[in-house]
Amino acid sequence: MPAFWPKLQIQDGLGARALELTILTACRSGEVLNAVWSEFDIDGGVWTIPGERMKAGQEHRVPLSGPALALLHKLSAIRIGEHVFPGMRKGQPLSNMAMKMTLRRMKVDVTAHGFRSTFRTWIAERANYPHEVAEAALAHTIENKVVAAYQRGNLFDKRRKLMDDWAAYCTTPVGR
Repeated sequence: MPAFWPKLQIQDGLGARALELTILTACRSGEVLNAVWSEFDIDGGVWTIPGERMKAGQEHRVPLSGPALALLHKLSAIRIGEHVFPGMRKGQPLSNMAMKMTLRRMKVDVTAHGFRSTFRTWIAERANYPHEVAEAALAHTIENKVVAAYQRGNLFDKRRKLMDDWAAYCTTPVGR
């Protein structure tokens, strides 16, 4: 990630910016592409994705790191309509091909969704966060019914620290 990030930063277009937010939030590409401004509490540093847009059907609150907030501030300056990433058709979001084309232009053989795997692997191999925090950050459903019955919180404060650490890892130049 630290070697990839500066290369992404110099790419033009909303597809590249959507990929940045996808990486910084570890969200699914569809959640990012369909994001609307009203879901963001910039002052509170939280993105609330409604349940109807989530794979598991449950609302998901995403803590926004400093770099994610900086990106959103930059995007708000060129705001057109309700979508954070507006498409060519009025009222429609950017195509799901936009991030794929950015990666193709960069000559990188990965998918946007693959960055969620990168995030999860980084947590397992380099960070010191419990499994439950990682899975909550990815909005994964707790499969174990007993654990799900007892785990009622969303570990938000721990996820905020995780997302800050992830952003720092992604955006710190190689060799520092």
